[in-house]
Amino acid sequence: MGPVLAGVLQLLALIAALALAYIPLGNYMAKVYSSDKHWRVEKWIYKAIGANPDTEMRWTAYLRGVLAFSVIGVLFLYLLQRIQGVLPGSLGFSSIDPDQAFNTAVSFVTNTNWQSYYGEQAMGHVVQTAGLAVQNFVSAAVGIAVAVALVRGFARSRTGELGNFWSDLVRGTVRILVPIAAVAAVVLVACGAIQNFSGIHEVGQFMGGHQQWNGGAVASQEAIKELGTNGGGYFNANSAHPFENPTPFSNLFEIFLILVIPFALTRTFGLMVGSVKQGYAILATMATIWVGFVALMMWTEFAHHGPAFDIAGGAYEGKEVRFGVGASSIFATSTTLTSTGAVDSFHSSFTGLGGGITMLGMMLGEIAPGGTGSGLYGMLIMAIIAVFIAGLMVGRTPEYLGKKIGSREIKLAACYILVTPALVLVFTAFAMALPTPANSMTNSGAHGFSEILYAYTSASNNNGSAFAGLNADTQWFNSTLGLCMLFGRFVPMIFVLALAGSLAEQKPVPATAGTLRTDKPLYTGLLVGTIIIITGLTYFPALALGPLAEGLA
Repeated sequence: MGPVLAGVLQLLALIAALALAYIPLGNYMAKVYSSDKHWRVEKWIYKAIGANPDTEMRWTAYLRGVLAFSVIGVLFLYLLQRIQGVLPGSLGFSSIDPDQAFNTAVSFVTNTNWQSYYGEQAMGHVVQTAGLAVQNFVSAAVGIAVAVALVRGFARSRTGELGNFWSDLVRGTVRILVPIAAVAAVVLVACGAIQNFSGIHEVGQFMGGHQQWNGGAVASQEAIKELGTNGGGYFNANSAHPFENPTPFSNLFEIFLILVIPFALTRTFGLMVGSVKQGYAILATMATIWVGFVALMMWTEFAHHGPAFDIAGGAYEGKEVRFGVGASSIFATSTTLTSTGAVDSFHSSFTGLGGGITMLGMMLGEIAPGGTGSGLYGMLIMAIIAVFIAGLMVGRTPEYLGKKIGSREIKLAACYILVTPALVLVFTAFAMALPTPANSMTNSGAHGFSEILYAYTSASNNNGSAFAGLNADTQWFNSTLGLCMLFGRFVPMIFVLALAGSLAEQKPVPATAGTLRTDKPLYTGLLVGTIIIITGLTYFPALALGPLAEGLA
């Protein structure tokens, strides 16, 4: 079997698995967030945190809950890293420096999981399990909660109430993420991923010295890192490490975990707004972009540019031979079109155009299908923009799901889509203009610029993957990337929740003969075009200086 055929067959198998999970998982999540009953364990949690899960919240109260919970998470994780040296199970590792502890705390709380350290050489068992793994669960649950609040804004009328943040947070964690992650961890252990609390072992000689490996609760963290579109690896090699991702099957299974909740949330959305066709329209948009990007990535990586590529069967440098070019292309596309950031190959080693595709996937806003929750609310923002553009074309007040898109709604949507590009481009410009940050680049020219652009794109979009070669463990990058992660996560959430509150207060508008049908292929095409054009106009000059210049050289 040729490598191209193997890649195509893996893609088809992945699509079939996602299709099988789509309806049952989507239906289940809709029931979770629509139910008025609480499990016993959930009642214990509410009592422990002093929350009343039956109290309805307006968008301002919902936002306060999101921010308060996240601030506490940052402070706790920062403190845990700063005292690691005196904790049991630290494996002899010292406490983390302040700037790196800040960066890591912000990274995991914002669902970014950017890592400027070697996991197996810096973090002990307590920080990994009680700190990082916990945030993998709750940061994903926060994203889903905000998406559900926006969906309720469309579904409800004549009320500013969006549900209860604490109830949505706990239900997402207890009823969705924990059960699926537990099953996924067992599957990964069966594939060969490790799960223990062993210490550091010497395993032999390497380059004239002793090679050491430490164990850890790897399979369980790997499961939620992918399922929650988090991305932080237990080891520096991330999902290219055989302890995290041992076989081609586990590799495909991890891609499935990355995509299954974001895609299934479109079904949840359709059920909660009372029209599964609307969910299918959003799904079709996400799937079109995802499949298109995968096909384009495979083409760029399989394209032969000389005898070495012909012999190897593609661009193999930086890719795991266990997985091959096809599987690595699927993984790279999926992880950058979501907010995951996990890698099974090194994106800096991709062809110039291939590296550009990974960047463009993040620059789209990670909405195809995007992160857990963040992908859905990002796509719904783009859906509002597309409806507004269609309204301008025909001279009619735009409507979406029975709600008028007036000046307030479009201003909030516009602010949402401007935040991330501003962070990416401004901080990239400063890093290239100042003398010190450029010293962290391993490469010069277009590829060196791509390293910097990729880092700020990844941080601002809460992705977490990186172009290998950039030394990001400096005070400048730890601090500025940390700020990008904070602003890139929570400022857009402010606009999303404000938009949800505005929509929930409206009364429904009846559909007429002139109403744009947003559940038809025509609208799906308009939405895809809107996403590509807005992103292209925003980022094209920067891409032309980096990956496009390298790829066309």
